[in-house]
Amino acid sequence: MIKEQIQELSAKIFNEVVGNRRHLHANPELSFHELQTSVFVANKLEELGLEYHKMADTGLVALIKGEKPSDAGNVVALRADMDALPILEANDVPYKSQNPGVMHACGHDVHTSSLLGTAKILTELKSQFAGTVKLIFQPAEEKLPGGASIMIKEGVLENPKPAAVLGQHVMPLIDAGKVGFRAGKYMASTDELYVTVKGKGGHGAQPQQNIDPVIITAHILTALQQVVSRFADPKSPSVLSFGKVIANGATNVIPNEVYLEGTFRTMDEKWREEAHKRMKKMAEGIAESMGGSCDFNIMRGYPFLINEEKLTHATRGHAEDYLGKENVLDLDIWMAAEDFAYYSQAADSCFYRLGTRNEARGITSSVHTPTFDIEEDAFKVSTGLMAYLAVKQLGN
Repeated sequence: MIKEQIQELSAKIFNEVVGNRRHLHANPELSFHELQTSVFVANKLEELGLEYHKMADTGLVALIKGEKPSDAGNVVALRADMDALPILEANDVPYKSQNPGVMHACGHDVHTSSLLGTAKILTELKSQFAGTVKLIFQPAEEKLPGGASIMIKEGVLENPKPAAVLGQHVMPLIDAGKVGFRAGKYMASTDELYVTVKGKGGHGAQPQQNIDPVIITAHILTALQQVVSRFADPKSPSVLSFGKVIANGATNVIPNEVYLEGTFRTMDEKWREEAHKRMKKMAEGIAESMGGSCDFNIMRGYPFLINEEKLTHATRGHAEDYLGKENVLDLDIWMAAEDFAYYSQAADSCFYRLGTRNEARGITSSVHTPTFDIEEDAFKVSTGLMAYLAVKQLGN
């Protein structure tokens, strides 16, 4: 059976996949600058005899065509992202980042090396399945506008058009050896907020002569929470947070302006648009009513991520068949964001989680932290499972 063949090949290439991951981890590159990463992936595809073409500058796309008879439209896409984060790694490991201040702290080295392993498995088994597997190695998941949006604009979901797009992502909350799924809405949209509240600065002992932007900002910050608590549908998750507030005055100095940065996240595109208008109108109105002004700028980010119900239920079933039901978990909604959401808005998609935790070895750190690492036994699942999900999606 093809499942057993995939499992055997996954075990056979385990050390190679780990080696590829360690190379990528030691040589991370930031979003839109994945030059050497792209060369590395290209070389590995060439070794497999796979033709590829570039998209979005550093992205790569390749096809693996099964040799059994199949309809031309029988296509599934598998996606991995390749970029790293501007974080100084704190791990003391042999494969520690050699690029100071840049780190694979979100597991994209895992995703890329896993998909290369999956490609090797499927290439060796192409006589055993029908249909076409499209491999998507994507740049710049971590930076707006997101590599996914660019690749889609450049036609990654055409010629051939996939019936489904699958992606996996590390999750340090789940033990290695397990995976997690959620059908329907899963991850939030994300927008970046850049706000400047302007007043008139002066001596703190003479407030009557000033227009205090600090007080105006305090009113704005408090009032804006009503956008979530009083205007959003309680059944639709929304988050509004401000993580940076700069009022560059002193104990006795009222500044001329206050600068803020924040994020707004939700899972409803119609409400998202309404919330943008309400936030801007509310902040500007409060500032004006108190004698100041407010520049409220919204940088629109990724849409919300939705896992197509039928596809996700089927994919979860195939995962249970491959790993055993006890190793397939239910996921809750996650208010973080992912540019895989662009694929999910354009095609039937399933984005699932790969467990990477090992408490016994102290591998528990969250993504986007200087101490993030994975239990590499996760590769015993990641490569073979994605290969199996692909061939099952193709009807084999």
